[in-house]
Amino acid sequence: MDYVIVFGAGVRPDGRAGPVLRHRIQGALAWAGRDETMFLATGGKGRNGPPEAQVIREGLIAGGIDPAQILVECAARDTLESARLCDRILRERGDCDRVIVCTSTYHQRRCALLLRLAGYRVATPDVPNGWGRLKVRRYGIALLKEAIATPYDAGLLLLRRGASAILRNPQIR
Repeated sequence: MDYVIVFGAGVRPDGRAGPVLRHRIQGALAWAGRDETMFLATGGKGRNGPPEAQVIREGLIAGGIDPAQILVECAARDTLESARLCDRILRERGDCDRVIVCTSTYHQRRCALLLRLAGYRVATPDVPNGWGRLKVRRYGIALLKEAIATPYDAGLLLLRRGASAILRNPQIR
């Protein structure tokens, strides 16, 4: 089964999706109507409103997705935690063939890498570009953040996986 993972972004003070989150939801809705597709919304409570994942869920439902096709992960505070918590949910379900990463174009490579390192087949569909939704300076900062965060998060994920393997297998010690 395919799982479309929609990564969170800012929520407005009134509880509505901010522009970046709206475009991530639109990208996920492009997968609507495909057979055997589930949606996994991820993102905890930020500075404003309800948890990002809850706002994503509402946006997906408003876009015509059956609520039974939507899973929600509301605890993650950052991208790495989203990947780890989504991994936990998908492993518990045990029916994931592939994940489709729905996020901003500047964020998609990091999310895809983390999910590949967790062992998933990953698809990175064309998603609406962030240009026009972010000012040039803010978009540049987002790209810089990704350049720094991608190897950092990947390293942390690999270290945690290695530590878990050691703890599970006493022969490694």
